Amino acid sequence: MVSQISKDKRDPLSRRGVGVRLWWIPCIIILVLINFLAAQFHKRIDLTNEKRFTISSPVKKLLTHLDDVVQVDIFLKGEFPSGFKKLATSTDELLQEFKEYSHNNIKYRFISPDEQIEGSNRSFADTLVALGVQPINLKVQLKAGEQTQYIFPAALVYYKDRVVPVSLYPGIKMLITPEELNSAEALMEYKFANAIEQLTQNNKPMVAYSYGNGEPTGTNVYDLVENVLKKNYNLFTIDISKEPVIPDTFKLLMIVKPTHAFTENEKIKIDQYVMHGGKVIWFLDRLNAEMDSLQLKNQVIAYDRNLNLEDMLFKYGVRINPDLLIDLQCDFLPFDVNGNKQFEFLHWNYFPLFESKSNHVINKNVGLVAGRFVNSIDTVKSDDVSKTILLTSSSNARTIAIPALISAEENRNAPQDEQFKKKNVIAGVLLEGKFKSLYANRLPANIMDSLQKYRTPFQTSSITDNKMIIVSDGDIVLNGVSKDQPLPMGVNAYTMGTQYQYQFANKDFLQNCFDYLINNSGLSEAKSKDYTLRLLDPKKIQEERTKWQIVNIVLPVLLIFVFGVIYQFWRRRKYSI
Repeated sequence: MVSQISKDKRDPLSRRGVGVRLWWIPCIIILVLINFLAAQFHKRIDLTNEKRFTISSPVKKLLTHLDDVVQVDIFLKGEFPSGFKKLATSTDELLQEFKEYSHNNIKYRFISPDEQIEGSNRSFADTLVALGVQPINLKVQLKAGEQTQYIFPAALVYYKDRVVPVSLYPGIKMLITPEELNSAEALMEYKFANAIEQLTQNNKPMVAYSYGNGEPTGTNVYDLVENVLKKNYNLFTIDISKEPVIPDTFKLLMIVKPTHAFTENEKIKIDQYVMHGGKVIWFLDRLNAEMDSLQLKNQVIAYDRNLNLEDMLFKYGVRINPDLLIDLQCDFLPFDVNGNKQFEFLHWNYFPLFESKSNHVINKNVGLVAGRFVNSIDTVKSDDVSKTILLTSSSNARTIAIPALISAEENRNAPQDEQFKKKNVIAGVLLEGKFKSLYANRLPANIMDSLQKYRTPFQTSSITDNKMIIVSDGDIVLNGVSKDQPLPMGVNAYTMGTQYQYQFANKDFLQNCFDYLINNSGLSEAKSKDYTLRLLDPKKIQEERTKWQIVNIVLPVLLIFVFGVIYQFWRRRKYSI
């Protein structure tokens, strides 16, 4: 009897012991279940104020609709300064997010540009240069000593049989400043999404390039035509004088640096193209002032081209003034200062560098834009048309009226800074709204009948809200030529191979203009991201250096010691007899 009772008392304890020993089984089941659910359903909480790690809705939509694999090769592998390493880390984090939303249709890898392409004797660097990607010359400290290294802060995006280069850092300086790095990271989502959209879209918008009024068609438009227009759009050329109307199948009409006056008949066609919803982007030089003439004669007189566009532009809401904008913030040119053929690079005030205020998605995070012999712009009252200033001078500018004598001798003496008192002189404007026709109530009957014949009835105002961009410099979208080879847009041919060489943001600005005028994908939401740069106060760092060293080094050790003492005291109190 006694033994039976003892056995009954042991059984519950025995069963309890078994349960204790098997506690890990439900834990494993729970962990497996959690991992399975985590693999199926992804959720990331972004606690940053500017939503730095949140992919915008249009980009998500683009990624989820990919029907094939997009391969991305990033050329940020190697030993280089910390700024580029940070850029590589940011790229990795972004593309990992892209990969999640694309259901693994985004594949990416980091490659050294010196590696050879499989099955070829060419390196990736050769391919990048052929695609117009400019390298940065670094001097890096390696184990073997200091040596020169070229780095390509860029990526190649492949889709089926197509490829598009993506610039990750808009510059060619060897050191990245915190501001430039912040700007590059903010634009990275848009740049990759825009490249994917270019590769995957089957129907490209139709764009017309006007050439009938002396617009450039030679080597100086190579970068514009080959690397911007043909890559992203269906490009057509048009001589407005020979066409009865400008077809509305063209989403955009581009007029670049015309040198011959427009006839009234040509202006009517442009006017009615705008009234029927066509977009126009103007890059105009009102004055005739060219570097070729300056180099030949050492001086040139700038005079009005008389393009006969003043009344039309005034009706739309702007006036390009017959003057020259000169600025202390400007590019360099080589000058023979002493007359002994020993050239020095000096600032040339007629080559202003325009600032963009980031007040619009077009100029958001865009760097300096280089101009040449630029005119100032005034905005005028125009009902139902809003104006957004896109390009302005620095706070140290001035304008000179025509006839203006431009001489290389000016740089023998330093400019008188007190004369440069004007600030934010306008050089680029976006117009949006309902435009009024210049020819309302004064169009000849025969021209009106002609328009009716081609099913484009005369409109006194635009049928819908429309947009156009006017920039008072035709050279902004042209490229220089060095040794008979075209250079990228925004590169000064006179500073090539020198410490003053730099690629300005002309192409970025132009592409942003196109995207805003004719692309309706909504990717501009990604471009409008604004990352706040939060830098530490150097003075406060110096003053509180010792305190924070103690907090970061001594305090963790002290906390561990205190925890150990408390834990040992608790164990002795609990288990001592």
